[in-house]
Amino acid sequence: MRHARTDAISRIKKLEHVSDDDKTRAKIGDDIVKLTLRSRVPSVFGRREYVAAGGLMSYVSSSAWHWRSAASFVDKILKGAKPADIPVEQPTKFELTINLKTAKALGITIPQPLLQRADEVIR
Repeated sequence: MRHARTDAISRIKKLEHVSDDDKTRAKIGDDIVKLTLRSRVPSVFGRREYVAAGGLMSYVSSSAWHWRSAASFVDKILKGAKPADIPVEQPTKFELTINLKTAKALGITIPQPLLQRADEVIR
């Protein structure tokens, strides 16, 4: 079993950096989710969509935060600020999504405090 998990992890690493094309990325994401489930490898994803497709969990910076931040940068630039003078901002809002169906299938119990902190729990 340990060899199968190691093999699955190595195959996942090869898949995860293949393409920026949305359609290809979605297909690869589905393949990674299926592979992690079949190999019983708990996984944390960088996209909520993978959790909805069966991944265990995701922890990502809020897309709403990114849109507001981008709008703020555009506003500053349109008001005359030089882009090089605008400080880089780090995300301050993160979203945690947990898939309890997947946790159950993997035999994992998610601690109650973590469930309470989750922004979304898929049951």
